[in-house]
Amino acid sequence: MFAELPIYEVLPEIKQSLQSNNTLILQAPPGAGKSTIIPIELLDEEWLAGRKILMLEPRRLATRAVAGRMADLMNEDIGETVGYRIRFDNNTSSKTKVEVLTEGILSRILQQDNSLEGVGLVIFDEFHERSIHADLALALCREAQQVLREDLRILIMSATLDGEKLSQLLGNAPVITSKGRQYPVEIKYFEQEEYTPLPVQMSKAISRALNNEDGDVLAFFPGAGEIHRTEELLAQQFPGIKICPLYGDLPQKEQQSAILPDPAGRRKVVLATSIAETSLTIEGIKVVVDCGYSRAQRFDARSGLSKLETIRITKDAADQRTGRAGRLGPGIAYRLWSEGANHKLSLHRIPEILEADLAPVVLELANWGVDDMRTLSWLSPPPTGALAQAKELLRELDALNENDRITAKGKDMLRLPTHPRIAHLILEGNKNRQSLSLATDIAALLEEKDPIGKDAGTDISLRVENLRKHRN
Repeated sequence: MFAELPIYEVLPEIKQSLQSNNTLILQAPPGAGKSTIIPIELLDEEWLAGRKILMLEPRRLATRAVAGRMADLMNEDIGETVGYRIRFDNNTSSKTKVEVLTEGILSRILQQDNSLEGVGLVIFDEFHERSIHADLALALCREAQQVLREDLRILIMSATLDGEKLSQLLGNAPVITSKGRQYPVEIKYFEQEEYTPLPVQMSKAISRALNNEDGDVLAFFPGAGEIHRTEELLAQQFPGIKICPLYGDLPQKEQQSAILPDPAGRRKVVLATSIAETSLTIEGIKVVVDCGYSRAQRFDARSGLSKLETIRITKDAADQRTGRAGRLGPGIAYRLWSEGANHKLSLHRIPEILEADLAPVVLELANWGVDDMRTLSWLSPPPTGALAQAKELLRELDALNENDRITAKGKDMLRLPTHPRIAHLILEGNKNRQSLSLATDIAALLEEKDPIGKDAGTDISLRVENLRKHRN
């Protein structure tokens, strides 16, 4: 069964290329099998010499799912040959040879071992998402490859990236393309109702899909708020259909319920954020309903803070979403925008490094010994203004000295897996026991989900009190 996956058609070429090149780009559509098959198939390669394979995924859900799928293929439990590491969750062992990681974890591994001595291959999966963590990890891996480890292999994989352009940026690295087995998907466009709330529009479109099409439905939303409001509307109309939210903050059990077929055999509607665009295979999906929006972090240079913004998706993201309907057979995609508007979509998403708060990256690199980020081989060089602002902030936090070298306090801040501002808050609070309790509460409130909701206003003292009540 698995030998029929499209990726096997190019697997000999992949092996041959990695035998003679230390960098390779693989273009393969969703469902080709690249994420789950390639790491396992490369384990016995001579050049790997028994060392580990690290594979980076952009999201925690995909990290767990991909690792679990590979472990199943090997008839093992997670944590044996295949394991995963995400923030606050390490499921690996001394036997693990394939580690699936969220992208930010690799930067921390490199801080401990900048030559990646026990690693033979680093795989960047779904690289088209161009997160700042992926760009940083690639820059550091290339630095290690060029200075310390010429034998370190780098494999970059994606369905929608511009392989030829990326090849030029990576010293004319070879590009291999897998055609995959994507079934045709019919696209239906629907004019957006300007003054109608998005959950109402989406519930109407999903209702139309349920009434007119066969199979399970996957619907894309900007965030959890719109998902839950749409869930309420659909539950009233379709009591016999299983409605499953799917987003990053959901408990793992509920995420698995959305991914796997319904045990009772009910028809299923999955209401998801962009988390479902890539890597995950949600069985039974024949219809996609796409609102055309996603939510992304944007750095506000005036305030010095990042905030979530709802933005129009790019063409590559729209195509990625549409493709989810064509994995099992011919499918249907409903798009909540006009065909004319589709022609005006930007082709590719903007790399996060061009719009993000650079303070965490600057601090990471200062610890690496890099005084000037621009000396590294970036695919997209960081903006000069944002770079200067990041350095100024880190100097104010005493994380960098006047020569932009990392201080002892900066090193302490890096040991905390959070933004430098919050790390500074915790370290300052640690100066006495009473302050530490308040500092950790505020850090949790800033980093995690609001415990009492936005309807309670903006008074942070109410939230601190709520946390302390639950602790007691």
